[in-house]
Amino acid sequence: MNYIENPKTAGSGIICCIPQTGTCSNNCPDCFFQSGRSYLEPLEKNLPNMPLLSDTVDMVVRVNDGNDSFNQILTVIDKTSNYRNKFYNTSIPVDLELYPAPVVLTINPGNCTDTTWHRVDPIPTNLMFVRFRANMWNVELADSAIEYYTHHDIPVVLTWMAYHEKESIGVEYYRDYEYRSRTKNAYHAIRHSAWKKAMDRYAMNKHVYSCGREGVVSGCRYCGNCLREYFSTMERIKSEA
Repeated sequence: MNYIENPKTAGSGIICCIPQTGTCSNNCPDCFFQSGRSYLEPLEKNLPNMPLLSDTVDMVVRVNDGNDSFNQILTVIDKTSNYRNKFYNTSIPVDLELYPAPVVLTINPGNCTDTTWHRVDPIPTNLMFVRFRANMWNVELADSAIEYYTHHDIPVVLTWMAYHEKESIGVEYYRDYEYRSRTKNAYHAIRHSAWKKAMDRYAMNKHVYSCGREGVVSGCRYCGNCLREYFSTMERIKSEA
């Protein structure tokens, strides 16, 4: 099976992999992976999607840019054991210390997106950052998550959600979104002006970042959050070993 590169991470120093077959049981709304718009369609033909070990030299492997690293966790860990530099991605806030590398946790997945978030306590050494699925109507929820995690010196990366259907956005927020292309497909995505208004809430918090750049550029090569926090976490792991 030929490896397929994620166009979002092209040129960034990150290479992605998905060790499992099938779709993700988390079934988060507006997830690109199983919306039928993924770069891996058809999934039944193109999964697992694993780069050759030789292709990962001098790269950082993002494990599970689709699906969830907690799904078949032992298989995921086994199939990625030969990758030297890697980090895992999950939205399941349990057994994070089992991952033999840094891990990114999405704290408000699925139906939690606008209502609640996962509070990890105690915080494991390998927690690289938490990812918050952000939009213009859950910023107060983001405030509470940011207060908790950044108090513990854990970075929070706000991933600004884009929507296939305009009806997913409340009428009062239509002005904050525009229909435009992102990486491969067109979505109703946040406008720069709305993004800036929201991000200004956290301008003085050194641990808060936005996925992508300026709310309008989604390519990883223009962002750098994952590479920065991966190496920072590896230094912390070594210092606490």
